[in-house]
Amino acid sequence: MGTSEVNFDGLPGPTHNYAGLAAGNLASAANRNQIANPRLAALQGLAKMKALADRGFAQAVLPPHERPDVATLRRLGFSGSDADVVTSAARSAPEWLAACSSAAAMWTANAATVSGSTSTTDGRVHFTPANLIANFHRSLEAPTTTRILRSIFADGQRFLVHDPLPAASQLSDEGAANHMRLCSADGRPIEVFVWGREALGGSAAAPRRFRARQTREASTAIARRHGLRAADGLLFQQNADAIDHGAFHNDVVAVARDATLFCHERAFADTKQAIAELEARIGDTFRAVVIGESEVSLEQAVATYLFNSQLLRRPDGGLLLVATAECEETPTVAACIERVIGTGAIEEVVFFDLRQSMKNGGGPACVRLTVPLTEHERAATRGRIWLDDALYTDLVGWVARHYRDRLAPADLADPSLLLECRTALDELTTLLRLPPLYGFQD
Repeated sequence: MGTSEVNFDGLPGPTHNYAGLAAGNLASAANRNQIANPRLAALQGLAKMKALADRGFAQAVLPPHERPDVATLRRLGFSGSDADVVTSAARSAPEWLAACSSAAAMWTANAATVSGSTSTTDGRVHFTPANLIANFHRSLEAPTTTRILRSIFADGQRFLVHDPLPAASQLSDEGAANHMRLCSADGRPIEVFVWGREALGGSAAAPRRFRARQTREASTAIARRHGLRAADGLLFQQNADAIDHGAFHNDVVAVARDATLFCHERAFADTKQAIAELEARIGDTFRAVVIGESEVSLEQAVATYLFNSQLLRRPDGGLLLVATAECEETPTVAACIERVIGTGAIEEVVFFDLRQSMKNGGGPACVRLTVPLTEHERAATRGRIWLDDALYTDLVGWVARHYRDRLAPADLADPSLLLECRTALDELTTLLRLPPLYGFQD
């Protein structure tokens, strides 16, 4: 039975805000303390999902996490009622409250690394939730992400959701944002793991401005635990200079689908060698669309998230590029896309307004986790998670009822925001027909 790649998009949570928490994320730093619009963020994400679903692409949703994370604030020494905890943290440690209120789980490319059943020796779809220890606010996501994935992919005969890797710097794991899946001419999947630093020694060049988040040791551990055949996996190093320019994940400078790679010439430490290895594995069908610095600089690529696009295979076999509105509005990048489409490597482009996400450094590829599923595996998932007209209407109504249209970092001090979030998530769990996912529901 054929496997198709399905996109699971994350719903932005009610605490979506611009606190500037992520080191190395230039957009996040540049927009720190601006006013966010959580309602618009959720509606922009839903609009992209609906547009792709209307074109026939299988589209699923993943729920937000509970924020603020009161349990973590209690572990940091704040006490009293939940409202007291929020108020005390806001007064004496607003930086911890901001970290525990982050809605960054909306970027589900970081939720996990996924290997399809045709890649693994036991014939199951394997998930490793990312530990995300490079940033404190994101490291809080791993337990809830694991619980959500185990709720949806509960069939143990078809799916295996592992525990996250141990929370140690040597095993820093950022999920599918540093993972690509291609396909050989005979249909065999080729999984590419991209790492930024070697934690246990080695001579790899390291970035100078920002620390690389993904370790080689984490990537190799995931490939090992997923039971990948040796012929089906490759390890490439991120370009250190790209990391220093703000490409904190490889999906900011490269995207792949089937036998096509679309990337910047400085995506990898040795891009020519990476392409040669992919060509040797994939065969004559492989096509590399490499954009040079003279056409689109690294600065422009990071500012517009040109390569943080989605590549989708249309029913007619052509490739569709899902890009940001910023790409369309930047003349050099728009001209590059037009040229690429003119070559036939990618047949079509659609642009989406995801500005609420983009201001925190998240483009189309950030907001989705790609999961390869057969029809039987898709049917074995649990919950009302597959976007159709009815679910879209219900989710838009849910957002309208529960989301604020204005949120500044200072508003995180409002204890009523916690109640608003819990009320919204409690209703959403029922709407999606999922079991209890959050601590307050236990």
